[in-house]
Amino acid sequence: MLVLLPPSETKSDGGSGAPLELSELAMPQLTEVREQLLGEVTRLAGDPDASRIALGLGKGADAEIARNAAVRTSPTRPALERYTGVLYDALDARSFTKVQRAKAHARLGIGSALFGAVRAGDPIPAYRLSGGSKLPGVPTLSAVWRDHLPAALRAEAGEELVIDLRSGTYQQLGRVPGAITANVLTEHSDGSRTVVSHFNKHHKGLLARALVLTRAEPTDIRAVARIATKAGLRTEIASPTELLIITE
Repeated sequence: MLVLLPPSETKSDGGSGAPLELSELAMPQLTEVREQLLGEVTRLAGDPDASRIALGLGKGADAEIARNAAVRTSPTRPALERYTGVLYDALDARSFTKVQRAKAHARLGIGSALFGAVRAGDPIPAYRLSGGSKLPGVPTLSAVWRDHLPAALRAEAGEELVIDLRSGTYQQLGRVPGAITANVLTEHSDGSRTVVSHFNKHHKGLLARALVLTRAEPTDIRAVARIATKAGLRTEIASPTELLIITE
């Protein structure tokens, strides 16, 4: 299976890997678009004011702009270690054994506005670019990626089941027809249900962890639901491709 995670705005610094080599990333058919966006991001970093506008940054975000200026020369680390935040805290990759980490690298992909998508083990630098960013002289990032990313993701998955846990913004960069999605709803005492962002990220992280650690190879949504339930998540199947995770 291929489990697609969203990226995060927050990223760890540094790394022990050599500077970025696009040839080392999964889905090499995306190299041309990646190269184009890297060029735009580094050029934009030369104009801090324009960077703040395009990237939605405040005046205290010089470090983020500096990351983009050095994106081709700064050290790399595996994508699974680069992204941080609520979802990645719940995934807790730091606790994985060597065997579990190998499974994570084999099963996890991560969406990216800059790279389209990468595998969990791909070496990437720290950078700042969101799915909703608007680079000068470039159409929306969804317009840039939508003619390239869907086919690349489908080819990467092959015949495997795809579980797409990316947020809507990143799904719009490149959808995978037939992929299973998961939505997290909080159930209130009156029986009503609402979407809550924090719990959404946390529980998707827990689901991703369960899918990494399982010995099963699910082929449909029922099998995914069984894995989630065994991990302590309350689930419902809303459709053949939509899994609900219910919190209280």
